[in-house]
Amino acid sequence: MPVSAASSSALRYLPNLLTGSRLVLAPFVVYCVWSRQHMMAAVLFAAAAATDGIDGFLARRLHAASRAGAYLDPIADKLLLGGVYLALASIRSVPWWLVALIFGRDLLILAAAITALLFTRVRAFPPSVWGKISTFFQIVTAVSFLARNALGTAMLSALCEGLIWPTAAMTVWSGLDYGRRGSTMVRTH
Repeated sequence: MPVSAASSSALRYLPNLLTGSRLVLAPFVVYCVWSRQHMMAAVLFAAAAATDGIDGFLARRLHAASRAGAYLDPIADKLLLGGVYLALASIRSVPWWLVALIFGRDLLILAAAITALLFTRVRAFPPSVWGKISTFFQIVTAVSFLARNALGTAMLSALCEGLIWPTAAMTVWSGLDYGRRGSTMVRTH
């Protein structure tokens, strides 16, 4: 059955709605972590994290990529992940050094992007494969810690401990990769 023009037009907004739902869910997830409502935090975070992959897939599939989505998606990611990691560290679930590493990388990337915007003609900052891998590790690690807090199993505790170092390594590696890519972009422009 063919899709009508009206429903096709409405579907084009779906990726941005999913991104928006991640922005809306972020404070609720953080509140649930801080208030130690661990099961609710895990469920809400998993739902919000799932929208990250789905919105990009739908944007490409429906040819609905938008400038707003390109700006809002990384903001939603950083708000959700940053908030969850801060909340997890505040209740002593994850080490503060990991949170500092994640925030430090993001702040360096942001400073580099602002510098490029001010002093070059570069206006596009596409995500790298290493950035996506780093985000994936950060999401899996956060889900694991949230699940461990909710369920308290030894297997989840072992998984959490095993994920800390690969997540830290991917965060550092992606930061170095962004630095290298940014330097190349600035030199060529």
